[in-house]
Amino acid sequence: MVQGGPVAVSVAVSTVIFTLLEHDGALRLHLPLVRRTRDPFDGAWALPGGWIGEGEDLSLAARRTLAETTGLRPSYVEQLYTFGRADRSPTGRVVSVIYSALVRSPEAARVAEVHNVRWVPVDKACGLAFDHDDVVAYALFRLRAKVGYAQVAVHLLGECFTLGQLREVHEAVLGRELDPANFRRRVVASGAVEATDEHLTGGRHRPPRLYRAVVPEGAAGPFETTEGPAA
Repeated sequence: MVQGGPVAVSVAVSTVIFTLLEHDGALRLHLPLVRRTRDPFDGAWALPGGWIGEGEDLSLAARRTLAETTGLRPSYVEQLYTFGRADRSPTGRVVSVIYSALVRSPEAARVAEVHNVRWVPVDKACGLAFDHDDVVAYALFRLRAKVGYAQVAVHLLGECFTLGQLREVHEAVLGRELDPANFRRRVVASGAVEATDEHLTGGRHRPPRLYRAVVPEGAAGPFETTEGPAA
């Protein structure tokens, strides 16, 4: 039996940020990675993050480290999970509080890819430092569980969107194609979206109608909490 007792623990935060970017002619889910410049795992790619400051709230630390490493300042950040396996860092016991965020493509495009920062398709984000492969896999699992909420599209597309654009979000997150007619019927019947009086302009064909997400009164969207219970 393992005896309990005081243990020296360092606390860090990391953030998994999802966005939609074009890759090989299609929209694909991407996330930013940063190259480590010191041991352990010097030169390896990892999720953006860092240590929490003395007296600093966890959510503020997540936003600060994210801005420092990538320049991103997402509107909505959600506490996702706590990773604390005893052997996850070779330098000692480190507990990481993981956050998840969504950013729209224009904001993501403003982040210049430099030597130590790059955008990577989610399915290519592997071989990362520490246990960040597991962190990405869990964050993607949680996002896929929430993609049924049309509110997710608001944080990737904007307030108004076409049903075709919404389907592209679902396809990118799920990693598979969806039948357009079935998707349209299912989404409209669910009541998760409502039609507006506006149409998307600029195309050569009949302009498609724009829709908006329906958020029940008093209900928070899936990415509107900045602090939550750590598992």
